Amino acid sequence: MSANTTKPTAADPAPHEAGPHGPGDGHLKAGLKNRHLSMIAIGGVIGAGLFVGSGAGIASTGPGILLSYTLAGVLVVLVMRMLGEMAAADPQSGSFSAYADRALGRWAGFTIGWLYWFFWVVVLAVEATAGAKILNNWVPGVPQWGWALIVMAVLTATNLFSVASYGEFEFWFAGIKVVAIAAFLVIGTLAAFGLMPGTHAVGAENLTGHGGFLPHGVGAVFTGMLTVVFAFMGSEIVTLAAGESEDPEKAVSKATNSVIWRIGIFYLGSILLVVTLLPWDSAAVKESPYVAVLNHVGIPHAGQVMDVIVLTAVLSCLNSGMYTASRMAFSLGRRGDAPKVFATVTSRGVPRVAILSSVVFGFVAVFFNYTSPDTVFAFLLNSSGAVALFVWLVICFSQLRMRRIIEREMPERLTVRMWLYPYLTWTAIGMIGFVVAYMFTDADGRKQMYLSLVAAAIVLAASVVVGRRQRAAVAAES
Repeated sequence: MSANTTKPTAADPAPHEAGPHGPGDGHLKAGLKNRHLSMIAIGGVIGAGLFVGSGAGIASTGPGILLSYTLAGVLVVLVMRMLGEMAAADPQSGSFSAYADRALGRWAGFTIGWLYWFFWVVVLAVEATAGAKILNNWVPGVPQWGWALIVMAVLTATNLFSVASYGEFEFWFAGIKVVAIAAFLVIGTLAAFGLMPGTHAVGAENLTGHGGFLPHGVGAVFTGMLTVVFAFMGSEIVTLAAGESEDPEKAVSKATNSVIWRIGIFYLGSILLVVTLLPWDSAAVKESPYVAVLNHVGIPHAGQVMDVIVLTAVLSCLNSGMYTASRMAFSLGRRGDAPKVFATVTSRGVPRVAILSSVVFGFVAVFFNYTSPDTVFAFLLNSSGAVALFVWLVICFSQLRMRRIIEREMPERLTVRMWLYPYLTWTAIGMIGFVVAYMFTDADGRKQMYLSLVAAAIVLAASVVVGRRQRAAVAAES
């Protein structure tokens, strides 16, 4: 670990980590264009979980899943607004980890940074396996592990080349997802009003029939929220990416202002069409709700079409996961909370060591997914399951303090403001606390929370040890 404990102060915020710097000097390159960031922001909320994972939520909650998505969406909007306020004032590749470091203390930035990195490297294994399964169905001659290796290798090369190549790949991946969900919304709306051949206006018969809007009671809404809330993880990526753009303040402001309509249209709009057009308790909806709707309205080869879209979503998540994990590792290295070599960059401004280190752990997780899926990999998956809630909670508490620092020392940077500060910040904290408490009432949620708390305790203990060593090293040099 680096012995350097110096970090930027509020009076010297180091507002832009990117720039025209040489190799190895620890500065990223401003290689992301506005169109890259716009599409990263729009596509960031559309994951494979929306297309396939939403079926389980609908089956367990019924049409009331709309309330689950609404509650989770409100929470994400509030958290993104808080994060946007801090990111617009001080764009950093470490985003909320860097803000926690400054606002709450070294322990907070260290802990949440490493937990977030851990979350995304586990996601690499999940998404690589999911993509490999689809590709193996198309080309069975190549084994699943072979496809996982191929997709990981290709996207690793993309991220190693330049941040612009990551942005370009993500622009097209996200573009395909956006076009797909937009087409689904148009087709579904026409079908709901009986304007598609062979369809009739359905009204509210599927929303109120089959046991009613809340067939499993109000409690099912909160159970559904446990499934839904983790689908929004990734919305914050644009604030990390802003540090490598030419105009980070504008990019962050635009992204945070658009999060409301992105969640409202893509999630609530599409799920509303699913539960309106089809009975929520049908087997087809549980298996794959979007395929079920496309089959219902007579779209040929709906399953194959959705496989292409899901594969795109998987590759997008994999691409962004590599980027996000490496930038968090870079930021940790730059602040002395990870090996100093993590903060070195190539002549193209790419943190090569941080990328390769993240990918290596991802490959190890893929290996365990095939050799020990019910033991080692299950532990990795569950122990990272509640990290999203920890991240959001840290963002809330960081914003409470960062607002006062920004107002006192750099008020001109307060271009994005949290609404009704501090009341909505505390509201978000209460909502997150409720979700955490409710997870303990659910068998799967309880397991995830316990193991995630164990992981957090281990990282927190590591932060204490590293902090003591760094202080001892500084004392020895002085």
